[in-house]
Amino acid sequence: MPASLDAFPITSKWPARHPDQLQLYSLPTPNGVKVSIMLEETGLPYEAHRVDFGSNDQTSPEFLSLNPNNKIPAILDPDGPGGQPLALFESGAILIYLAEKTGQLLPKDPAARYHALQWLMFQMGGVGPMFGQLGFFHKFAGRDYEDKRPRDRYVAESARLLGVLDGHLNGRAWMAGDDYSIADIAIFPWVRNLVGFYGAAELVQFDRFAHVQRVLDAFVARPAVQRGLQIPAA
Repeated sequence: MPASLDAFPITSKWPARHPDQLQLYSLPTPNGVKVSIMLEETGLPYEAHRVDFGSNDQTSPEFLSLNPNNKIPAILDPDGPGGQPLALFESGAILIYLAEKTGQLLPKDPAARYHALQWLMFQMGGVGPMFGQLGFFHKFAGRDYEDKRPRDRYVAESARLLGVLDGHLNGRAWMAGDDYSIADIAIFPWVRNLVGFYGAAELVQFDRFAHVQRVLDAFVARPAVQRGLQIPAA
């Protein structure tokens, strides 16, 4: 028999109302919504728990017991490999796990699979860190700095990355070709955040990237994406 979820300290702070379902600990940030969108796309039953940064939930002993890096999202799946509970953090790893668990949104063909995974890694290593730093220097504390060189560094790199995406999407419906995949789920919440919440569209001259805009529009039009962007609710 699988171990009870009660054995995991995180459930003492966020009790599982439905312990037979996957437990999601998150916020609707670009990294957080990757997983809620994936769960909505696959139809896998889950229960969402809001990790309130305003209350420093992410540094609580209960959350750190699941993710020692104190970042969202994280999951606790009662039906993990071998029927045993699996605790997992890092959004990219969670996307791969959920794709393999459900058999969805990751190509079966080995070559196509690795092409999708390379773009997932492109987001994790480039798009996320660079767009996030640009957001900091443009929208938050960086506005107070007279020296704009740090901001401009991230503007230039973010624009370069958008150019890479735009060139790749020329003639393609999605990042992995004709089929929507976890690569799109990883990348486009960050693009949306860059031009929306961060308000950096003019800085990076987003109008130049017509193919990125086209795919972003297709992404946000998906019903599962619209639902996932709001999870966990406030």
